[in-house]
Amino acid sequence: MIEKSLKQSKAIYWASGIVSVCGIIFEVLFGAAGSYLLGDGVKQYTLTISLFLTGMGIGASISEKVTKNLILSFVWIEYLLGIIAGSSTFLLFGVSAFLSSGTDAFFLYSVTLIVGALTGVELPILIRKANEIGVTLEKSTARVLFSDYAGGLIGGLLFVYILRPEFGLVKTAFLVAIINIVIALWILFYFKKELKTFKRHAAAGIFILCFLIAGVFFGEETAFSFQQKLYKDPIIYYEQTNYQEIILTKEQGDLRLFLDGQLQFSSSDEYRYHETLVHPTMAAVKKHDHILILGGGDGLALRELQKYKEIKTMTLVDLDPAVVKLAKTNHELITLNENAFADKRVHIKNEDAFKFLENNKKRFYDVILVDLPDPNNESLNKLYTLEFYQLLRNHLAPGGSIMIQSTSPTFATEVYWTIDETVKEAGLFTENLHVDIPSFGDWGFVLARRESFKLEEAEISTETKFLTNDVLKSLTSFGKDIDQKITDEKGNPVSLEINTLMRPIILEKYEKAWKNY
Repeated sequence: MIEKSLKQSKAIYWASGIVSVCGIIFEVLFGAAGSYLLGDGVKQYTLTISLFLTGMGIGASISEKVTKNLILSFVWIEYLLGIIAGSSTFLLFGVSAFLSSGTDAFFLYSVTLIVGALTGVELPILIRKANEIGVTLEKSTARVLFSDYAGGLIGGLLFVYILRPEFGLVKTAFLVAIINIVIALWILFYFKKELKTFKRHAAAGIFILCFLIAGVFFGEETAFSFQQKLYKDPIIYYEQTNYQEIILTKEQGDLRLFLDGQLQFSSSDEYRYHETLVHPTMAAVKKHDHILILGGGDGLALRELQKYKEIKTMTLVDLDPAVVKLAKTNHELITLNENAFADKRVHIKNEDAFKFLENNKKRFYDVILVDLPDPNNESLNKLYTLEFYQLLRNHLAPGGSIMIQSTSPTFATEVYWTIDETVKEAGLFTENLHVDIPSFGDWGFVLARRESFKLEEAEISTETKFLTNDVLKSLTSFGKDIDQKITDEKGNPVSLEINTLMRPIILEKYEKAWKNY
């Protein structure tokens, strides 16, 4: 009898550890899904973790009422977790594609709360069962909680290093849910002598298991068709990397690249953006020996730089190697970037731009092009801070110039001029430009140098499709509604603050500015 109790208690401890692994994976999975679909990663992770923990508290309170049929209660909680959590991200993509804006957030937060509540019921039931079979309450509680906490660490590591990069969000949810069901069936089988209706409950579990297995094989493909609804043109390439989701679309010759749902370029007009990024910067300096590009993994800035035969080195720093690989191997992108990566002067560094500048203190560049995504989350915000611009200044060779893409001065006027003020605070002189890009709208750039300069003295000396010397001069003119004299809704002047690592003020401004676009 004692030996049987020991075996049963061990089964409970193992079950508690494994379901804890599943619970923490679902918790961070919901945060990742929210970050991808709703933006602002810190906000989404904060909300999902808070809701999940609140749900666990609710579940723990509900568990007080579960005093009979503990094994069956645990089994059916796992069944519900398997169905709800397993299909959660699959359904979230469907909700995002077919229902009105805001519904996806409500759905995600509701599922997070429900799954948290179900997870909160698990452990008290297992503790009560361990106590019921003869283990003292103190020991059963301590051991189950140890299994829970240790399982939480394992779950987090599995999600970050294996599940998300290898299987993506949809498959991961189904796979982890399968583990919940397998544990439920194992516990059901282990305690079957206590159950008169074992076969009925086992059959239900097997049916749910088959549903989840089908989800592993077909769920991602169906969710992909949901995603197609989010994009105007047919998707011709999809990849979920360790860093982001990459999507290429094409319709009637218009190739578009999206990273985490954000448009990066349209082949119909990207030359307007890249010519403005590259050629004024090159025209502002006399020496072009060493060029640094931060971002620009699509190779389109490199394409424009190849027109300058005097360049000795072009160092491109892009965090995600998958973007560069795609630009080097995809026929559509190779055609668009004119096989720019085949140039022997190009050196690729797959690193974080901030860390690259910190770790290469003795390298200086004549031209630095900052072709990075907008500051729409915390990890990107650091690339628009005073500290980052100070690093750029410190890597700029005497007489050199920097061009920074700086979001839209029309749609996000205060954000644009905050970037400009932050660059100035780093000890640089600036010139402001903006250009109309049909696929994006009005887009802004900040040109910066250590020395005072006049852009009208610059001359475009290379072949272009859009930019001329006269056009260049016109790009520095801003309408009264988007100039630096920013006012609030009452017409009062707004003083611009500096964006820093300690005070990332630009995030809230950016989110507020773009919420209606």
